[in-house]
Amino acid sequence: MSPARTVAAAAALLCTLLAVDSTAPALASAPAPVRTPVPTPTPEPPLPGQGAGGQVVGGNGMRTVGLALPAGARPLPKDISARGWVIADLDSGDVLAARDPHGRFPPASTLKWLTALTLLPKLDKRKQVVCSYPDVNVDGTKVGLVQYGHYSVDLLFQAMLMASANDAANALARVAGSVPSTVAAMNATARSIQAYDTHVATPSGLDGPHQLTSAYDLALIGRADLARADFRKYTAQKIGTIPAQGTKYHAFQFANDNKLLYNYPGAFGGKNGFTDAAHHSFIGVAKRGNRRLIVTMMYGEHKPDNISFQAGRLLDWGFALPRTAAPVGTLVSPGSPSASPAAAAPASDSPAAAAPRPDAAGSGSPTTAIALLGAAALAVLLAGLAARMFRRRA
Repeated sequence: MSPARTVAAAAALLCTLLAVDSTAPALASAPAPVRTPVPTPTPEPPLPGQGAGGQVVGGNGMRTVGLALPAGARPLPKDISARGWVIADLDSGDVLAARDPHGRFPPASTLKWLTALTLLPKLDKRKQVVCSYPDVNVDGTKVGLVQYGHYSVDLLFQAMLMASANDAANALARVAGSVPSTVAAMNATARSIQAYDTHVATPSGLDGPHQLTSAYDLALIGRADLARADFRKYTAQKIGTIPAQGTKYHAFQFANDNKLLYNYPGAFGGKNGFTDAAHHSFIGVAKRGNRRLIVTMMYGEHKPDNISFQAGRLLDWGFALPRTAAPVGTLVSPGSPSASPAAAAPASDSPAAAAPRPDAAGSGSPTTAIALLGAAALAVLLAGLAARMFRRRA
C-alpha cells in the first residue's frame, strides 16, 4: 500500500475510534472549567401560612380559608365584617377560633406593632431626635411633629402606638438607621417569629409594594410585643403630651385612638388601621379573670358598627368558650421546631451536582480512555508516515 493510502486508512480508523464514545472530548479542546458550588436560595413560602418544610404554621386547622371552630362551640356573633380574623389565648397560645387565618391582606397601621417589635430593643428611649422634613411631610395620619423639633424616642413610640402617627414612625425608622434598613429589619423580625405571611414595604403601614400580612401573623406579632413591659405601657396609655417647640409651637395633648380601651371592660391595648386598600384592620387585647385574649381582624368595615365593637363581640365569645374546648390551632413560638431553617435542597438541584461526575481515577469512563489511547497511538503513526512522504517529495 502506498504511503498516501496508508495515511488515509489510518485517518479513517482514527475517526472510527473517536466515534466509539460520543462523549469523548476533542483532542485540542480546553479542559472543562471547574464549577464552584453556590448556595441554593431559600424560596419564599409558596402558599399563605407555609413555613420551613411546607407545613402550615399553627397546625392544619389553620389551613382553612373559611371558619375554624372547636366542636360543639356555640354560634359566633353576627355582623363580623372582617374577611380574616383570629381569637387566641395570649398565655397558652391556643387559637380558639379563626376565619381565613393565613389570608393575606394589606395591614394598614396595625403594622406599627411590628415596627415597635423591631425597634424597641434597638433604640434608647431617652435619646432626643431632631425631626426632618421627610418625617413631618409623610402621608396619612400625623400627630403634629414639626421640622427641627426635638422629641424623645419614648415620646415617638407613644405617638406611633397611641395616635397611629406616621410622622413618629418615620422618625423612629430614620433614627434606627434609615427607612429602608428598618423595613429590612422588620421583614427579618417577621421571619424570626414565623410570621411568614408578612411582607413589609413601609414602617408606618401606609400601602406599599406587596405589603401584606394575615390575621394569624398579627396575633404572633401582638403576642411577641405584649411580652414586653414597655410595649404594654404604650398600648394601654390613653393620653400623651407633645412638648412645646420654642414660642411658635405650643404643647398639646393627644389621645389613644383605640376605642376598645374606652368601651370594653378589661381591655388593655390594641391598634386600629385603615387605608383604601386595607379597609379596616384591628388588634384588640383584653383580660377577664386570669385569662388574656387577643383578637386580630383584617379587611373589615365599620358596618353595622365600628370594628372595635365587632372585636368586642368576638372577645365575649372567646371568654365564654370553656377552657376545655379543643383549640383549632396554636400561636407558634420563635423557638419551636418549625422555626428552624428550611432543609437544604437535594444535591441534584445544585449547579455543582449537575456537572458530569468523573470516575475514581479522574479519567472519565473506561470506553473513553480506550478511545483516547488508540487515538494517541494513531496520531504518532500518522505523523511518521507523513514525514516519510514529505521526505520523498523533497
